[in-house]
Order: sequence, then C-alpha cells, then structure tokens
Amino acid sequence: MDRLPEKTVRGQKTADAPDTNTLVERAGWWPLLLCTMSLALLTYAAWAAQWVRPGGDDWCFLPVVRDGGLTSMVDEFYFRDNGRVVNAVLVWAYARFGVAGQQWFAPVSGALILLLLWAFCAAALHATEKRLPRGTALFMAATVTTVFLLGSLNTYKTFYWPAASVSHTLPPVFACAATAPVLRAVSPWGRAFALFTAVTTGAALGLLSEETTVVALVALGCTVVISRRVMPAMRRRFVRLWCAAAITGLVIGSLVLYTSPGALHRRQTKNSSIMLTPKALWESLYGFTYIACRCLTSWPYLGALAGGVILGCLLVRASPERVTRAKNEALLIWSCILVLVIGGYACTVITYPAFRTGVMTSTRLWNDYLLLYVLLLVYAGALAARAWHRRGQQAHTALAAGTAVYSVVCVCLAASLAAQASAMAARARAWDQQDVRMRAQAAAGARVLPYRRLSISKMTEPFRKDGHKTWLALCVARYYRVQDITNATGKR
Repeated sequence: MDRLPEKTVRGQKTADAPDTNTLVERAGWWPLLLCTMSLALLTYAAWAAQWVRPGGDDWCFLPVVRDGGLTSMVDEFYFRDNGRVVNAVLVWAYARFGVAGQQWFAPVSGALILLLLWAFCAAALHATEKRLPRGTALFMAATVTTVFLLGSLNTYKTFYWPAASVSHTLPPVFACAATAPVLRAVSPWGRAFALFTAVTTGAALGLLSEETTVVALVALGCTVVISRRVMPAMRRRFVRLWCAAAITGLVIGSLVLYTSPGALHRRQTKNSSIMLTPKALWESLYGFTYIACRCLTSWPYLGALAGGVILGCLLVRASPERVTRAKNEALLIWSCILVLVIGGYACTVITYPAFRTGVMTSTRLWNDYLLLYVLLLVYAGALAARAWHRRGQQAHTALAAGTAVYSVVCVCLAASLAAQASAMAARARAWDQQDVRMRAQAAAGARVLPYRRLSISKMTEPFRKDGHKTWLALCVARYYRVQDITNATGKR
C-alpha cells in the first residue's frame, strides 16, 4: 500500500513527460538502418573506381612522377605550375603507383573523408550534451559524405578524378575535420593539441588550395565576430585563440604559396591583374549567382536536408521537455548563410582569371564551399524538425517524412551512379585496348602515335571534338615516351 502512490506518481510523470531513455531506445535502430543505405552507395561507388583511367591533368602528372619521383613533382608545382607544395605531395602519393594509384584513389580518399567527417560529427553532437542513439554520428557523416561526393553535378570530377579531388574535394574536408579537436578540448593537453592542429592544418591548406583557404578565413573571421553573443564566457577566450592560431597558419601557408615562382608564373600567364576590375567582379557575381541557382535546384541536396530533419527528430526525442528556441538561433543561421555567400563569391573571383565564364561550368571549383552548403542544409533540416515539434506536432511525422525523402534520394543516386559506372567501364575497356596498341607501337620504334579521343564527364582530352590539339597532347606523348601523337579520328 505504501508503494501504490509512488507508482501512481511515476505513471503520471511518464504520461506528462516521456522517459528520455525509452524514447532514445525506440529510435536507437533508426540511424544505423538509414546509415546502411548511404554506406552501400559509398561502397558501390568505391567498387566502380576500378574503371578509372588517366585523364586530364593526370596525363601530365604520371610521367613526371615516374621519371623524377617526389622531388620532380614538388619542383614542378613550386617553381613552374602554381606553388602548391602540399598538392604536389598528395599527387605524388597516388601517381607513384601509376594507373593502379588512379583506381585506388577514390576508395582510399572516400574512406578518409568518411572517417574525418565522422570525427567532426561526433565532436559536434557531443557538444550538444544530449544522449543520442548509437550510430547517429556515423549516420550524419555518411549522409554528408554521400551527398557531397555523389550528389555533385559532376561526380566523376568530384570523386573519381584524383587531380580535381586533391585540389577541391579533400581540402574543405580537412578544414572541417580540424575543428573536431577544439570541440572536444576540455583539458590543457586537449587545448594544446587543438591549437597545434589549427596552425599545422591551416599552413597545409594554404599550400594546398587557395579557394578553401579563403572560405576558411571568412568562416574564422565570422566566428570571432559572433563569439561574444553565441558562446559562454568561459569558452569564448579559447575559441578566439584557436581562431587566431588557425588564421596564422592559413596566412603563413598562403604567403609561402603566393611568393613561390610557380604562383608568380601562374599569375602572369593567367593575367590575374584583371581579378578586381569592375568587369571581372560583375561577371564573377553573375557566375556565382548562376552556381547558387544550380545548387539550390539540384535534387540530391534534398538528402542533406532530409538527414537534418532526421537528426532534429532524434535530438527532440533525446530531450523532448527542453525543446525551446535558441537565444541566438537567427544570428547563427544568418552567419552561416553570410559565410557561404561571401566565401563562394570570393572563390569565384579568384578563379575567374584562369577560367573566365568557365567558372559556371567547372563544377569541381564549387566543391571548396559546397561542403559548407551541405552542412548548412543539415543544420536547417534539424532546426525545421525542432520547430515542427515546438508547434506541438508529433516528431514521428517529421521523422517519417525525412526518412521517405532520404530513401528516395538514395535510390535516385544509386541509379545515377550505376549509369556513371557503366560509362566508366566502357571507357576503361576502350582505354586499355588503345593503351596496349600504343605501347606496342612505341616498343616497335614508332615516334608518332595515333590517339583516339576517349572522353567522359567533360574531361579534357588531347584533341577537341573538332580535331585540334590541346595542351594535353605533349603530356600523352611523354607518357608513352614518343615524340608526338596524332588524332586517330582524322579530323582537322
């Protein structure tokens, strides 16, 4: 009899405020189930990498590494091409294995991207101080990785083409992962490691990608400006110190790159002095507006938004009694949008001298800021789910809707990826046959070899459709150790 009122009170408590542990347990299998779809897509994409064959800039990188190794690659980049020393090291890391390195690059880089984003997502979710189902961090990392790599308007150049991935796909992931230590830092050793990571990663990014460097500088500057309003006083000082360390590293790396002979040569050949002219600024603005419209209307990015909705529902289930509007939520949203717009436009401006109006079609150049766009969509989806619950609506409705959209996007991406793999396989077979023929002719003493165009995903070939040579022709000739190549189709 003494225990009856206690049971009654407990029953009333459960009815008024559902037990957090029960709700979390009910949703515990959800992230892992959805994660299997993203991981299956990434696994299939990695398997399709067996059909990757050299193309574009890699025609030039492969013979340099083969004939001179790392020193020749670094010398080529620092003194002649663009000054990106870290870029040269990463190119050497896969080009030293020849065609096999081309094929293994996508699986290895894909796994690396997933692991780095997993570390970032785990640190970010840990900072929320909420008890989420196991697998939530992996689910978010797999979602962001899948949308970023496979949802691109040109998946081949984003994921499969090593030269583009090293310059524009990996750098923003490195920048994102560098924030994980600061999110986790609680001890003096943890803070020291976070500062060390900020400086070294910043310096490496400065020598790897000018575009990602610009986006990172904008994001860090914005963080310092809004830190007074969005961070507690005990945490604010260290975050500002970390931002200063990261900015220092980025500036050091950028200065080394900017003063290099290769960067000077690139500025002279690409006429970089036009970068800040009114015409260039206006055309860059038009180009970035076009890019923004393409991305806003691209269906694969709905996967990131749906993933955010699912995450928001899991956060709501973790603490349903504390779903209130964040004090500076609007400031955070507008800050993210501002960083994306300013960083994206700045990237368009600095790439305009080399690509001119081609910035609107060279989709690989967009990746330096598209990772930020994907993360912003996830954040927006989570806020939408929380707002839905705050209005008194059931979380499971939003969870079902998010799951449905997420599943549809995964199915559509699978169909798109299958078509991509089929095209890659066809090119690989034709490439292998032509490679055997050209090597046999070169071994027989031929000094000039016929080459047939084998284009895929708008990759540059040694001959244009009209038959005229491109700058790649000399690289292909050097790859086969001959004097020159001719157009096998006979066009002039």
